[in-house]
Amino acid sequence: MTPQPNPQVGAAVKAADRNHVFHSWSAQELIDPLAVAGAEGSYFWDYDGNRYLDFTSGLVYTNIGYQHPKVVAAIQEQAATMTTFAPAFAIESRSEAARLIAERTPGDLDKIFFTNGGADAVEHALRMARLHTGRPKVLAAYRSYHGGTQQAINVTGDPRRWANDSATAGVVHFWAPFLYRSRFYAETEEQECARALEHLETTIRFEGPATVAAIILETVPGTAGIMLPPEGYLAGVRELCDKYGIVFVLDEVMAGFGRTGKWFAADLYDVVPDLMTFAKGVNSGYVPLGGVAISGAVAETFAKRPYPGGLTYSGHPLACAAAVATINVMEEEGIIDHAARLGAEVVGPALRALAERHPSVGEVRGVGMFWALELVRDRATHEPLVPYNAAGEANAPMAAFGAAAKKNGLWPFVNMNRTHVVPPLNVSEAEVKEGLAALDAALSVADEHVA
Repeated sequence: MTPQPNPQVGAAVKAADRNHVFHSWSAQELIDPLAVAGAEGSYFWDYDGNRYLDFTSGLVYTNIGYQHPKVVAAIQEQAATMTTFAPAFAIESRSEAARLIAERTPGDLDKIFFTNGGADAVEHALRMARLHTGRPKVLAAYRSYHGGTQQAINVTGDPRRWANDSATAGVVHFWAPFLYRSRFYAETEEQECARALEHLETTIRFEGPATVAAIILETVPGTAGIMLPPEGYLAGVRELCDKYGIVFVLDEVMAGFGRTGKWFAADLYDVVPDLMTFAKGVNSGYVPLGGVAISGAVAETFAKRPYPGGLTYSGHPLACAAAVATINVMEEEGIIDHAARLGAEVVGPALRALAERHPSVGEVRGVGMFWALELVRDRATHEPLVPYNAAGEANAPMAAFGAAAKKNGLWPFVNMNRTHVVPPLNVSEAEVKEGLAALDAALSVADEHVA
């Protein structure tokens, strides 16, 4: 794992990237992507020999770290046996992956429809909900992210939706609970929960319950800020869905497969949706894979009626073999329990201690290996360190914070005025402390911008 500098190769990789690769979510001439030479465990390194502790898990998907030997071996073995096969057939790795996932999903979510990733899992979940109910509308929360494809981006509740919003996608947004930045003038979690549920039910009534096919929520919103729902909220949404005949969809693309210290975040709240989307951690992102876990009632709709949807690579054998190996590794190595313990005993207490030392930290929130620091200019008013959706000079304080972290060997997850602490679930306690020390130093830079 010792990086071997080779700047000439790095320069060639960078040149080819800049000449030919079109990057997502970017103005192509304004970006400067790092050329990465290798990765292992919780670290990656560049061609100049700089090594970084990855507190982003890629895009919060390398739940078992980079290059886990058992998963790499499983992919190699599958490639030697059967590299690919069409989705209409029963294939061992596909069947076994579906069985292992269904064993761990809550309730009767026992049928698995495989996709290539999280966005198309959301696309298909909402299609299923509309076909199951015969209704057109979907309700989705602000402060959310559900993917970059057309329907998924329209249900998303952050600025990435704006340029893609067709205004014809049948989507209505509402406010989910978030006490730190409450839209309901709440003073307690109980008030926030009750008022958020009242707001949601009012939205349903004014939209017309008979027009609403689904409510989709990230069980724990990820990119939007890791806001844990207050006790009783998800159960209350479940009750509203049952009351009005609405399909309840939980998006576990980021929160699933151990990220919260449970197989699925739904297990933290003892709630069972009708449909649940997953991707990312299902195989640590080693080969693209996502899916929809389907309840008995929704699956019955398509028992004798064809489901009008599919993908060429649905349940790809290499991706499914990686999923089987990943799930088995998580079990064998106690990775999920490790993430829960480390989050409760090390990460959470350490982040709260950082908050006491750094006036730029307005709030610490999270669970397992899923944490966020809300960075502010003023703790009393909660004014964010940078404005909502800031860019350029307006975003300079967060850019300076990120640069300071990288200078100290930590690759941070930075979004708007937040930094998220989302390392691999099997990160060691020593690695966590190394990263927290670098984070401590970087927060001193953020402190310089406090009012």
